[in-house]
Amino acid sequence: MTETETVLVADVGGTWIRFALARVSPGAAPTLGSQRRLAVQDHASLIAAARCYLQCLDSSQTPPDRAVLAVAGRVDGHRAIMTNHPWNIDAVECSQALAMRQVQLINDFAAQALAVPHLGEGDRVALCGSVSVRLGPPAQTYVILGPGTGLGVSALLSRSGQHFALESEGGHAAFAPKTDRQRAILDVLGARFQRVSYERLLSGAGLSNLHWAVARRAGIADALPIQPEDVTERARAGDPLANEAIELFCEVLGAFAGDLVLTFGGWDGVFLSGGLVPVLLDQLQGEKFRRAFEDKGRFSTQIAHVPVFAVTHPQAGLLGAAASARQPALATVPVGPVRGGSQPDGQPADPDSRLRAT
Repeated sequence: MTETETVLVADVGGTWIRFALARVSPGAAPTLGSQRRLAVQDHASLIAAARCYLQCLDSSQTPPDRAVLAVAGRVDGHRAIMTNHPWNIDAVECSQALAMRQVQLINDFAAQALAVPHLGEGDRVALCGSVSVRLGPPAQTYVILGPGTGLGVSALLSRSGQHFALESEGGHAAFAPKTDRQRAILDVLGARFQRVSYERLLSGAGLSNLHWAVARRAGIADALPIQPEDVTERARAGDPLANEAIELFCEVLGAFAGDLVLTFGGWDGVFLSGGLVPVLLDQLQGEKFRRAFEDKGRFSTQIAHVPVFAVTHPQAGLLGAAASARQPALATVPVGPVRGGSQPDGQPADPDSRLRAT
């Protein structure tokens, strides 16, 4: 890229799809305009949703001829299969149907990771007394994760001014309970699901699952799952079961975030994103999250120095997609062998992860 360009960017989640026109140019931070949010369930395909968005643009605007689509699911070349929605997305089909010269697909949390270097001080909140974060030479590594419709996981590698996002499906790793209470919750959920991943607890549906499991464990045999917004509303009203569910949520999220620091070597900081983070911001500032985050045995002292931030930018996924658009050809480096098959819980296998560069 040698000059300023307008690119269609999208953040495609299991519930909402967000569109914007991004102005991108070499060496400058991307900017977003003409933002719009559409309900996924209202459209038969991503192509149909994109057409709806493009048709609503001001007629004076030049239609973009390139797009970067951040998709909540595993991206394999020019195809993506969404995890929490039945859409299968093909970049070649999108390019042809939308009359664009190029359509690129990236994982939605790779986009969240690529947004981190462009977040201002007002776009993040330090949790539990965390100190400021610095991005730049020579080398830093950060963890990005977040509960929303699903549970996204990525890492950002900052190396000599370049930023690389690691694509993963880490949210589908098997839940590892750390306490007797968590083991009891796993027993309850294990009777309902063939396999209990972290996403079964750390997502919108996961918060509902936790509330249901807490109720069943309290002896309410006929308890039924309720919506996550009902859990948070009941917690605000003082309901003990809802408050215990949220407490467990923060505890498990803290432990998982700390484990990801060890896994990725993310000693320079953790960024929490996703739709549930602003809703539970006050609870995440509590001791349950931080205590579980730091409880790492022989590494507890080292991890105590790792800062954690909640991302409050309203469109971080779009910002990250726009940041990736500055590279006409995204660097894609496999870091594991490709294998077929499916996970025990029926989800598509995660045969490899990839690096995205910007």
